[in-house]
Formats: sequence, C-alpha cells, structure tokens
Amino acid sequence: MSENTLLTSSVPRTLETKNKILGLELSDVLVLLLNLSVQNLIFGATSLKIPMVFGTSFVLGLVLFFFKKGKPDLFLQHFVEHLISPTVSSANAKDSQYRRFNKGGAL
Repeated sequence: MSENTLLTSSVPRTLETKNKILGLELSDVLVLLLNLSVQNLIFGATSLKIPMVFGTSFVLGLVLFFFKKGKPDLFLQHFVEHLISPTVSSANAKDSQYRRFNKGGAL
C-alpha cells in the first residue's frame, strides 16, 4: 500500500434505526416473553402446554408483527397510553402538579 491510499470502512446507512428482533421491537419481545412465562405458569403442568404456551405466543407475535407494520417506533406504548389516559380534560381545572420555579437556586 502506498501512503496516499484512503482507508475506508463500512458503516450503517442510518444510525438512528432501532434494533429489532425478527421484525419486533424490544418492548414487543418483552410482551411475548411475559405472555410465554404467564402461560407456562398456568398451563405448564397440563396437557395443554404446547398449544397454549407456544401457540398463543406465536399468534401474539404474528398479530404484533402485522398490526405494527408501517407504524412508527414505540407505537404500542403510545397506543396503550392513549387507551389509559383520561378522555376528558377540564380546561379550567386547577393544576395539582404545578410548582413555582425558584430562580435563586435555593430550595
């Protein structure tokens, strides 16, 4: 190699893409693992172990994969927050979480 050659290396095309496992975000995988563990706790000692534990996890994984296709990142968390949040907010209600900002720095 001569001194004038440029050293190059391959880099990812986008640095802000989220890590995914089989097309699912980490939160979706955690939901699947939670389902798997709860179903195993309930049906682990019965003859329904295989269809209930692995079948429901497989179906839930497919539903999540196709439900979230084309949706933005963290869609599942925002959807659950939307379902849980109150539907009516009063415009004239007193804010109980408001605290005055102290400019002096001392509490």
